[in-house]
Parts: sequence; C-alpha cells; structure tokens
Amino acid sequence: VQLQASGGGLVQAGGSLRLSCAASGRISRIDDMGWYRQAPGKQRELVADITSDGSTNYADSVKGRFTISRDNAKNTVYLQLNSLKPEDTAVFYCNAAIIYYTDSGTPVALPAWGQGTLVTVSS
Repeated sequence: VQLQASGGGLVQAGGSLRLSCAASGRISRIDDMGWYRQAPGKQRELVADITSDGSTNYADSVKGRFTISRDNAKNTVYLQLNSLKPEDTAVFYCNAAIIYYTDSGTPVALPAWGQGTLVTVSS
C-alpha cells in the first residue's frame, strides 16, 4: 500500500494551495483519512481528518481556512488551503486507515502515511 501526496509549493500569504493524496495497492476499503503537518522544530499535528461517510474534523488554527474532502472511488483525499499564513509553513503528511481482506476473509488494518509535501508561505 502506498500513499502519494502532491500539491505543495511556495505561495504568498493570503494565497491558496490544494493538496492531494492518492492511495494505491491492496485496498478493500479506507476508513478515516487525514492530513497532518510538521513545522520546523515542532511536533507533527493533526490538521484535519475525514471519515468514510464524509464527517470532518479540523484543528482550531485552520477552521474556516482549510477544507478536507475525499473521493472514495479514487481512494484520494484532498486539502484545500485558503488564506494561508506564514505560520502554516510546514511539511504536510497524509494518513489513511486502510483495510484489506485476506483470502480467508480476515480484515487486516494498514495505517499508511504519505511521503510529505512541503508548503511554504512567504510574508
């Protein structure tokens, strides 16, 4: 199983970016999907997550500015980043709770992480 993240870049304060993360490999279903970020010298933190039926959760610092969504048919999660601030500068990582069923029907959980995509916001 692999998660491939893309969409990061350099943007001025107030600008926008859209991150994408596609899962591939042996997948029966994906439960929660989410985005985390890690700024220089700080711990990784949850930015937003979304359940398989579309319920969302956001960190207080991004509410009203970021929007998480997913396309279950494409096994892809998105993060729309608007009104970006310099303090949003970080490496963004996607995460997915992947489930696959063995030949005997046993469900196997595979928490997966993407490789990270850098978002840099200049003032």
